Amino acid sequence: MINVQSQFCKNADAYESYSIIQKKVVKKLLEKIVDNPQCILDIGCGSGTVYKSMAWHPKKFVAIDFAQGMLNMHPKNENVELHMSDFNQKGFLKKFADYQFERIISSSALQWGDDLDDIFGQISLLGAPVSLAIFTSGTFKTLLKTASIPPLLRSADEIIALSKRYFNAEHEVLEYSLEFASVRDMFRYMKKSGVGGGRNVLGIKQMRELIRNYPLNYLEFEIVLLQEKNYGE
Repeated sequence: MINVQSQFCKNADAYESYSIIQKKVVKKLLEKIVDNPQCILDIGCGSGTVYKSMAWHPKKFVAIDFAQGMLNMHPKNENVELHMSDFNQKGFLKKFADYQFERIISSSALQWGDDLDDIFGQISLLGAPVSLAIFTSGTFKTLLKTASIPPLLRSADEIIALSKRYFNAEHEVLEYSLEFASVRDMFRYMKKSGVGGGRNVLGIKQMRELIRNYPLNYLEFEIVLLQEKNYGE
């Protein structure tokens, strides 16, 4: 079994140059935050794309990730707190119970949550509006169908339905595509970008068949964007 945490640490240096779609998602997510919150929690912060993309400078930015290699790449500043924490662990947010967060952000991370119901529940207990971007089963859908592999992720409908238990959030489904010169380049991207979660989902035989039969020159991506208004609005 592949250790996803070790894969993200291993590929941390390459992540920044391969995370094209994640950067598009962060830009879209941040465009919808109009109140410039001053105390922010970023769950699954990676190398700091959210922090580096913000147009304002919050007084406190708390960033958590389970891969130390990613945290090592995150910007350091007097207003930044970095914590190594795994959202698949029960109670991973307990240490932040006394923080007065004005917004909780997570972009391109929570799709790897083992128990999204529990994770949403923990987030809701912090009592701050959320901005969450979560990849769905529509990601790589033609590739997975061609290779006869079941979806890696939850469907958009499942994520939206689950979110309604905990958040009063507007939702939007984003779709992107990314072209490649070859299917081999696609595999390289999937491994290095983090979108595939560091998982080698194909065996050698499947990979050869896919190289011969994949009908597209691009990969598909689907992301659910969940956005709550500020509670004071």
